[in-house]
This record gives sequence, structure tokens and C-alpha cells, in this order.
Amino acid sequence: MNRLALAFFGSAAFSVPTLAALFEAGHDVRAVYSQPPRAAGRGHQLTRSPVHVLAEERGVPVRTPTSLKDEAEQRHFADLTLDAAVVAAYGLILPRAMLNAPRLGCLNVHASLLPRWRGAAPIQRAILAGDAETGVTIMAMEAGLDTGPILLSHEVPITAETTAAKLQDSLAQLGAKMMLEALEGVAAGSLQPRPQADAGVTYAAKVERDDGRIDWQQPAVAVERMVRAFDPWPAVWFSCRGERIRVRAAAVVEAEGPPGTVLDDEATVACGSHALKLLVLQRPGRAAMGAAAFQRGFPLPAGSSLG
Repeated sequence: MNRLALAFFGSAAFSVPTLAALFEAGHDVRAVYSQPPRAAGRGHQLTRSPVHVLAEERGVPVRTPTSLKDEAEQRHFADLTLDAAVVAAYGLILPRAMLNAPRLGCLNVHASLLPRWRGAAPIQRAILAGDAETGVTIMAMEAGLDTGPILLSHEVPITAETTAAKLQDSLAQLGAKMMLEALEGVAAGSLQPRPQADAGVTYAAKVERDDGRIDWQQPAVAVERMVRAFDPWPAVWFSCRGERIRVRAAAVVEAEGPPGTVLDDEATVACGSHALKLLVLQRPGRAAMGAAAFQRGFPLPAGSSLG
């Protein structure tokens, strides 16, 4: 593979395998852009993004602008004289001036089969929708939101056991390999982009902190998908006796009752249709545990209502 002069834009854990792959392939990563350090944890200590940490370990300059609209920032980027830029879960939109600066353009790792699930949360939205498959798309970026032409795509099945955490890990590793292939093909002129289809466009809205609150009026199948889609964040939860109880694993069962009612001593809860057997639960500040152990310490009595 030809050694390319690159910049990398990424922030989340999903981004790390791609940056690591660029280093291992011997590319000249001249700069890394990431979200600024943010307060995290109980002590609210400023914490660098996973990408920021890896870049500093490899001795690469890291830039953390809050906006890319500043002309001085754009001039600095242009002065890097790049062959290409690689973007993976960065968090800011690249302005046209930056998209046009690298010789071969900007390539994006996107965790869906575009044009399905353009936007911020494609992994979670695919699971919530009950999609049978998703995948990774390597896209040549343009000014629109995930509208650029496709260089490569690869499908991955979504099963009844798929969680967002597991899917993110597998797609991140797949995306890293695909990005190396795409860079090689674009540099050699052997890989030509193809326009996205006009049909089948959907948008993956950002996940918010309170999206994980259970509405027991929803069908059990929808709530169970939430449990998998919002693992590990923002997690799915309900309120009980003043505590926010997280549901870490659950299964749909054939049972009926008023929505939100605990139907038995095994933590089965009626939903809008069918019921949800709560398999793993977690109280604030405690370890997650199976339903039987949870019931011994914090019982959810049959006949009680969870709202």
C-alpha cells in the first residue's frame, strides 16, 4: 500500500480501530482532530476522547476545536497538504473548504448500509427498528449529511442477541479494514464511487439521555429492542420506589395484563402487547444481577405496578 499523508477526525470508541489501522499500515497521519476533553465521572474530571488518547500515545498532534468554521482553522488544515482525510464518528460537520482540501478528498466510515440510517445513531436505530441486517459504508464525503457516494459497503446480520455494544465493536473492526481497502483503491484509481440510491433513505436521530425510559404501553418486542439498542448508553430503565432501575437484559414472553403490572414473582411485566421477562437488573450504584437475586434484595411483588 502506498504511504499517504492523512488527517484523522474521530472522537468515540468506534473511531479507535480505524485510527489504529492507519498507524499499523504505515500511513503518515499528520494531525488528529477530536472533540475537546469533557467532564466525566463522579469527580467531573476533564477526560480526553479515546481517539485523543491514542493519538498522543503515537506522538501525533491533536487539535480539539469546538467549531471548524473558523477560517484560520481551515487554513491550518489546508497547509497540511494531505492526500486524504479519514472521518469516523467525529461529531462535527466538516465545512466545504475542508472537504475539498485533501488531494483525494475525505472518506467517512459510517455504521450503516447507506442510504438507510444517515445521521448520528445508526447502530441504535437499526436495532430499534428490528432490521435484519446493517453494515458499514465507506463514503466519499460531500456537504450533505451522509449523502456522499459509496466506495465500499459490507453487510452484517442483526440477531435476537445483538446489542449496540457488540454491534459497535464488530462494525468498528470491520470499518477499519474497509477503510484501508478504500484508501488503497482510491489512491490507485481502481475504486470508483457510486451514488447512493434515491429510495430507502432514513435518518438516525441522536439518542438522548432520557430515551431509555420504558413506556409499558409499548409492545414488549419494542421494549426488548430498546434494551439491546441502548446498551450500554443511555440504558433502559423504569422508576420504582424512588430509584431508577436499569434493565440490562430481557425477553418477550406470551402473557397479558394491564401495562406495567408485575405478573409473577419472576419479574415478568405486562406491556401494551405480550409481556417482558426482566432477566438482568441493576440498581443505582450496584452491580447488575439476575432477576432472582434482584428480587431477594429489592422485590417487585406480583400485582404491583411499575407505572
